[in-house]
Amino acid sequence: MPSPTVYLITGANRGDQLLQPSRIGQGLLATYLARSNTTVIAGVRDPTHPTVKTLTTLPKGSSSTLIIVKIDSASETDAAAAIKTLESEHHITSFDTVIANAGICKPQGFGPVAGLKIDDVKEHVDVNAIGPLVLFQATLPLLQKAAHGPGKFITVSSPIGSIGGMEQRPFPMAAYGASKAMVNYLTRKIHFEHEDLIAFAVDPGFVQTDLGNKGAAFFGMKEATTPTKDSVEGLVKAIDGATREKTSGHFPDFEGGEFAW
Repeated sequence: MPSPTVYLITGANRGDQLLQPSRIGQGLLATYLARSNTTVIAGVRDPTHPTVKTLTTLPKGSSSTLIIVKIDSASETDAAAAIKTLESEHHITSFDTVIANAGICKPQGFGPVAGLKIDDVKEHVDVNAIGPLVLFQATLPLLQKAAHGPGKFITVSSPIGSIGGMEQRPFPMAAYGASKAMVNYLTRKIHFEHEDLIAFAVDPGFVQTDLGNKGAAFFGMKEATTPTKDSVEGLVKAIDGATREKTSGHFPDFEGGEFAW
């Protein structure tokens, strides 16, 4: 039997309501775990959280495996420690795809630049930008050993972080948007610095998670516009079909379009 396809997904359980977008992570995990000969590694902030047990009940494809590790995106050491555990205890020798899905969008992230509190900006940057950077640095050696084509590093981002398309999303979410602009820069920089990898940011849509619906309510909407199922299906299609030539270094949305950086 050929070696399994290995995915690592952060924010993979429902978890705290501040995690963004937690149900997307669980949807991605469920989709990949249902495939045959696949190893899915769920990076979760708290492995003892009740929602983590739910992950263990998800259907598995033939010869597929679920591994749960602690990766808190606010930690500078969790990702590296998780890699050591995966190598020593689970004999993981490569990653095919790493998806930096975990992030935050707290109420403090809403508002114009003039009213931002510096601590709120730092918190969003720490989790939404530094977190994926730490994850990339920890997973790079195993991504470069991908067994099924070039390794893929994907950051789940938002058009709120687009500078070139800011007029299309003029919402007062400055702390959150700035953190996503930073992770977008880092993701595209990875594309140029690592020609052996596929690296891109992707927009999941305005998803009907708890957080998405709270954001919609903030702007006077009944709910967010994108069903979680549609978001996950679109993300999986984008990730599965990603190539170095057409996708890497770009910012696709889940419907097949593309945003300006």
